[in-house]
Amino acid sequence: MSLALASNGANVVVHYSRSAEAATSLVAELEGLGARAVSLQADLAVPEQAEGLMAHARERAGRIDALVNNASVFEPETLEAASLDHLVGDVKVNAWAPFVLTRALARQSGRGKVVNLLDARLAGLDLAHAGYYLSKHILEALTRMTALAFAPGLSVNAVAPGLILPPSGEDEAYLARLARKLPLERHGGPEDVARAVVFLLESDFVTGQVIYVDGGQHLREAQP
Repeated sequence: MSLALASNGANVVVHYSRSAEAATSLVAELEGLGARAVSLQADLAVPEQAEGLMAHARERAGRIDALVNNASVFEPETLEAASLDHLVGDVKVNAWAPFVLTRALARQSGRGKVVNLLDARLAGLDLAHAGYYLSKHILEALTRMTALAFAPGLSVNAVAPGLILPPSGEDEAYLARLARKLPLERHGGPEDVARAVVFLLESDFVTGQVIYVDGGQHLREAQP
């Protein structure tokens, strides 16, 4: 997404939590495309750091025009094993941090574009990742709420990816096997998500919407 935005003329602030080396590498790649880029560290699980991230970004890069809320935590947790602490941890990163960053963007100048990253599985149920699933539903609701509350200056939308990248320890064969169950019978790639994000950031007349980039997975998820 960062590379796609830079290719479309954007300068980029790269946020990271622990991946300093990867962030530095990405900044160099973005600068190679002619963009101005900086990296900033913050642990979004710590509310004070999430609250201060937008101010730090403005100090380093000037006015912020767009925000992509992509960071998330994704840990297995059944309802049987669910705990309040685990749920609160998921909500802090997956919902609260995107909200406070969106609110900070609105307070900065009252204008801008926001894209939140959701998940195609929200159309159904995910009993294996209860905290993640619930926190992403909160973010889905916040997408609509902030789109209304911070209008007309801010537009707030979301992208819900499906089968894009294999989980840790899996490979292309894993994606190909699952893709056979999708209506389009193929999996996507990061570029598909990036194109949807760029579209939403360039649009001046779309807000409060969720684009499913999932090969039709949400249609299957929604089936009774």
